[in-house]
Amino acid sequence: MSCATPAAGWCVDEATRRAAIEAYDLDSLRDGAALRQITDFAAALCGTPVALVSLVEEHEQVFLARTGLTLTETPREMSFCQHAMLQPDIMVVPDATQDPRFIDNALVTGDLHLRFYAGAPLVSDDGVPLGSLCVIDTIPRRGLTALQRQGLRVLADNVMARLRDSRDAAAWRATERATRRQLTDSEDRFRTLADTMPQMVWSTLPDGYHDYYNARWYEFTGTPPGSTDGEGWNDVFHPDDQARAWAVWRQSLASGDPYQIEYRLRHFDGTYRWVLGRALPIRDAAGQVTRWFGTCTDIHEQKLALHERELISQELSHRIKNIFAVISGLISFAARSKPGFAPIAADLRERITALGRAHDFVRPHSPQSRPNAQQDSLHGLLGELFEPYRRDDAPPIRITGDEIAIDDRSATPLALLFHELATNATKYGALGTDAGTVEVSIRRGADTAELCWTERGGPEVTPPTGADGFGSQLIELSAVRQLGGSIRRDWQPEGLVMTVTVPLAAFRRD
Repeated sequence: MSCATPAAGWCVDEATRRAAIEAYDLDSLRDGAALRQITDFAAALCGTPVALVSLVEEHEQVFLARTGLTLTETPREMSFCQHAMLQPDIMVVPDATQDPRFIDNALVTGDLHLRFYAGAPLVSDDGVPLGSLCVIDTIPRRGLTALQRQGLRVLADNVMARLRDSRDAAAWRATERATRRQLTDSEDRFRTLADTMPQMVWSTLPDGYHDYYNARWYEFTGTPPGSTDGEGWNDVFHPDDQARAWAVWRQSLASGDPYQIEYRLRHFDGTYRWVLGRALPIRDAAGQVTRWFGTCTDIHEQKLALHERELISQELSHRIKNIFAVISGLISFAARSKPGFAPIAADLRERITALGRAHDFVRPHSPQSRPNAQQDSLHGLLGELFEPYRRDDAPPIRITGDEIAIDDRSATPLALLFHELATNATKYGALGTDAGTVEVSIRRGADTAELCWTERGGPEVTPPTGADGFGSQLIELSAVRQLGGSIRRDWQPEGLVMTVTVPLAAFRRD
């Protein structure tokens, strides 16, 4: 006799488990629409990217249905479900990296990056543990709400109903009668569950005809039951959002893609509140959409907070820009009284302008003010810094290689570093001629990144002699002291090649 996980305190005959699993017609259930609807709903209910129906066999666990995962099975020794199926209720692992049972598990340390797990046991009528209906996330979580626990139990019951439906033809009539009772009970429980959810829940026919809303929808909108069926739902949208919402909904109906949009919905008090609308298609075995299942979540307070944050961010940015302007003005004032200071003043103003461009690139933005480039992109920051050097819409500085994520801490020394290189190249190197070019290549390693500045097509270069100037000292300050890197210069006749090696940890706090 072979035993299942001994931590449960009792032993299961694996031969008995194997016989129980073989009694089901698994081929008729594998990747079918019936179980896929359950995993889709479980993922939506619990807000996780992955949901699975897992049967734990003798040497592997097999996924009869899966949402958000391409794997169809894993070795049993990796299985979280072999523990969950032996529990009397839902097993929750808030953070697998803190659980001695799973800290070295390949699903935790490998590409799947599993952190949060919750599994409802799947147990046959005669008490044989079969597997689990589970939800998985790649980030730790506190656990499940009481409503999510109830929903997961209800859905696990539905999984077992589907398994029972696959029994052999000899018991088909009795199974069919039991299934009808179970489906009726399941529908009643679903409606009860949907009516107690904090979100507004709705569903439609394949053509988009709305035929179901939960109680929360009618409480929020104050509309009479049935008045928003069909196309009546659009009447409670803000007039400015109706055309956009219709366009996005029609696109999802035509393509079968998930539906997601933010819009303003009329509240029962007559005001309009921002909500997030989402929907997923439910498909049959042939891949045809049989229903759409959706939710509306009130996000009005978050939208107001985001708007307030944007106003504060813009005001703070405006004041920082004023500080840059004041400093530039003071430098200009000093240069007017001391003409000999003018060249140095010009250099300082250019450096301050470069810092201002770096600040404006990484500061918090609204969707309207956000730069075209991704804000945590090193390529994007360099492109913003080199924009003033563009010639007739042709950039003489080309950025190639790997992308690296940055933050506001590293943006300042990076801006100073590459501003000095570009300024020196304009005065003495490749950017001082019409034919000159510069390539900035980025190569990401395991722990460090190499940023290589290569000039070509400029005047012949000879290594400088004497003490380093202020610009060279500023490069040293930015690359070595602030970023913790190292510098290697190669004074080739056709142009300077400088390689800056920086630890990856210096680019971003996390």
